Amino acid sequence: MDITLEQAQKLIETAIATAKSRGFRMSFAVVDSKRDLVASARMDGSRPFTPDVARGKAMLTVLFEQPSSELVERGGRQVFQMVNELYANKLAFAPGAVLVLQDGEVIGAVAASGATGEQDEEVAIAALAALKA
Repeated sequence: MDITLEQAQKLIETAIATAKSRGFRMSFAVVDSKRDLVASARMDGSRPFTPDVARGKAMLTVLFEQPSSELVERGGRQVFQMVNELYANKLAFAPGAVLVLQDGEVIGAVAASGATGEQDEEVAIAALAALKA
């Protein structure tokens, strides 16, 4: 099973509201279990590269089935650089993405980009919490 468009839109809407409430200008991406983009948004005033970074974080998270924050240090290792090359260097080894699970199964990931890595991750976690509510 994969994340639905309705679920992805709820994640994005919550992430936007959370970012606004904290004064962040960010971009967001939701990918399914196959790493395909389901939904994305770029807030006004966010940097132009942030949508691609958010997508790269989400892809990384689904690929390794771990939050991107747990994968940061691996990005410098040769084997992980080779894996990134296999994915056209689109994986982003940076905090800010978390898995979306349903009945214990990975159905996708949500990511934020535009603030510090820790703040990106906080926004992604807040979006995920709203989906579970």
